[in-house]
Amino acid sequence: MSRLPLHGRVAVVSGANHGIGAATAAELARLGVDVAVAYLASTPTDHDPGRPPEYCSQREQGPEATMAAIAAAGRRGHAIAADLADPDAPARIFAEAEAVLGPVSILVNNASAWCKDTFAPERDDLLGRPHESLTAETASPQFLVDALGGALMISELATSVRRHGLGWGRIVSLTSGGPSGFPGEVSYGAAKAALENYTMSASIELADDGVTANVVYPPVTDTGWVTDEVRAFVAQSTDHVHVAEPAEVAEVIGWLCTDAARLVTGNVVRLR
Repeated sequence: MSRLPLHGRVAVVSGANHGIGAATAAELARLGVDVAVAYLASTPTDHDPGRPPEYCSQREQGPEATMAAIAAAGRRGHAIAADLADPDAPARIFAEAEAVLGPVSILVNNASAWCKDTFAPERDDLLGRPHESLTAETASPQFLVDALGGALMISELATSVRRHGLGWGRIVSLTSGGPSGFPGEVSYGAAKAALENYTMSASIELADDGVTANVVYPPVTDTGWVTDEVRAFVAQSTDHVHVAEPAEVAEVIGWLCTDAARLVTGNVVRLR
């Protein structure tokens, strides 16, 4: 009999081709989970108008390394190319994951259409980076992916747990910003606030189905964007403590998915 705490479970991790998502897929595999790796695939129209460049840049890294990490842990993986800006994508992701791996009982909402927009584009941020003015083109992809896409993924997880009578499930959503807003990244903060609220509602509405739902707020995490200036900023900050590695954040997400965390639900877990 396996001693792995999540042996035989099946997870969907969105945005799992890089950064925290990739590390989370690997960590869940280490805990015994078969993982569906949802990611934004490259297309000939990567830089279509209306897509912020940060959203498109996620397509530059494929899922191969994540799949290799899952296999190295002795678990099954399945890569699913999908754009969560498409409201039909969540249902397709879950249907394909179930067909290949089995009923899904774990969801990690990690994908983001991040873009730095603001109401005050004339001012640089604290790190001297320029701002982009908030427009429909900067805001819409973030709300479609981070808010609506995440909510539809939660709905699919609930359907999976109920349809198969699993009596057990885990939802972990990733956030940033906070109740005071996110100056300099206003649409991102607002979309994440919506995802937080969806997740909190799920923690109550799905409790009788054995599902816990929590939100993880990572610290500054080196997913490839952290510079010496960012490290210096963190070192003198009164709010931040660590520059974390993705695997460190993934350890917390993995723990929240275990039975050891069965009493932890309806929380925003702030990591520093």
